[in-house]
Amino acid sequence: MRSQSCNFLNNMKTLFYKTGFFLLLFGTCSFSTIHAIEPTAIETEIQNGNFASARSMIDKYILEGNPTPGEVWDLKFRKELLDRIELDFRADPNRVLDYIRRYFPDVTTTQLDAWEKANSLETMMIDGRKRYFHSAAENLFRVDPEAKRVKLEKDGPVTSSLDNFLREHLALIHAKVRETGKPTGHAPQTIRATYTLTVPPDTVPEGETIRCWLPFPRSDHRRQTDIVFLDSNLDNPIFSPPEYDHSTIYSEKIAVKGEPTVFRVQFQYRATGEWFDPKHPGIQPYDKESELYKYYTAERTNHVIFTDEIKRLSEKIVGEETEPPVVVAKIYDWITTTYPWARSREYSTVPNIPLYVIENGRGDCGMVALLMITLCRYNGIPAKWQSGFMTHPRNVGMHDWVEVYFEGVGWVPADPSLGEKKLFGTKELDDFFLSGTDSYRLIVNEDYSRDLYPAKIYPRSETVDFQRGEVEWRGGNLYFNRWRWNLSVEYVDEKAGN
Repeated sequence: MRSQSCNFLNNMKTLFYKTGFFLLLFGTCSFSTIHAIEPTAIETEIQNGNFASARSMIDKYILEGNPTPGEVWDLKFRKELLDRIELDFRADPNRVLDYIRRYFPDVTTTQLDAWEKANSLETMMIDGRKRYFHSAAENLFRVDPEAKRVKLEKDGPVTSSLDNFLREHLALIHAKVRETGKPTGHAPQTIRATYTLTVPPDTVPEGETIRCWLPFPRSDHRRQTDIVFLDSNLDNPIFSPPEYDHSTIYSEKIAVKGEPTVFRVQFQYRATGEWFDPKHPGIQPYDKESELYKYYTAERTNHVIFTDEIKRLSEKIVGEETEPPVVVAKIYDWITTTYPWARSREYSTVPNIPLYVIENGRGDCGMVALLMITLCRYNGIPAKWQSGFMTHPRNVGMHDWVEVYFEGVGWVPADPSLGEKKLFGTKELDDFFLSGTDSYRLIVNEDYSRDLYPAKIYPRSETVDFQRGEVEWRGGNLYFNRWRWNLSVEYVDEKAGN
């Protein structure tokens, strides 16, 4: 098991996952509980959308409340979370309405209100003004059945390049497994990747040191081998030890006036696909006394929590079923058919991600992954987080998925987000991602909300995942809106890019 966890965080079982931002510990060992302001008027102000008032009350408490240094740290992060929420809810209302009118020219206030009430059109009241989530309009046509139908009628069906690529690629892996009897090591691809993080000129004062963590491929997974560090512009790069769940390469640079600060690394690795028969004959009863079983069936702050909502949903999905492969299949089927993919809020602003999916009826890849992990663990099935990037031709981007453990077989990949796709018309192939994965992944993380190496001083921009990187300087964290990232890939195997 990983040894990075803080006892304090592991023992926290009853977070304010519904009430917002006041005990969001987000996997960082530096947080401390603020007993002096519980229950707090600040919390009430935030729940009422009075962000300006909450900020003022936080400042006043820091000045006059005699807080400890740890409490000051927490309070400042609470203010930063409010800033992040406002960035997420920044869509121009006119643009939102214009987009909706493409498909509903005569849309009424009553209809808009109904979508908002159903959480299909995501809004938030902040300081007395209704604000729209930055992808609210586009998400409406992904999650509301009627809106989705109308858009399909107007635009016609769209087949993505990823869908076309996966049809051929997944069928190849599946055929190789059936042919060889071996579930792993199929359709290998050698991928050369260049990751670049750029801090624009004068983001920090000249002469200041910028600290940066970049993603780097893990070296401890059977699907990802032959890792080679090829090149970089980094001075004295530091690689995280393999026992760290976030695989990083760290470096520092001095800001130069008028010039961007660029962190770049190039590496190569070999990735393979795999598929396990869900009815694998080697599956055995769990050893419930093993360290692995206890660790990966336990709750974990902040998001793998056995809430009442999780218990009720589990009863609805699983019922009295106890066979692990059947339970996992039921959970996977429910998620892939119930919660459509939609662009998400930044994870740091969501107190309990599985609860968000349940209440809003949607989620992106990491959100539904955490829901699947939580439901599996609640049912006594070891499950864990895995993430990094998709590196499919013309479809490179961040991605999160799941691994489920079966005694006698080991860790099996599952991807409930891509599992939404039904590409073949046959149950076994349509459910490929229930127990398989493709050869176009870059694995960076083996868990969520773990420590970075070296330790980060200020709160992370991404408190759950680690993909885009992290940046800070002496004056604080640099959030995502203050720098940009890029991952470019090259397929060394000639056939990979076809």
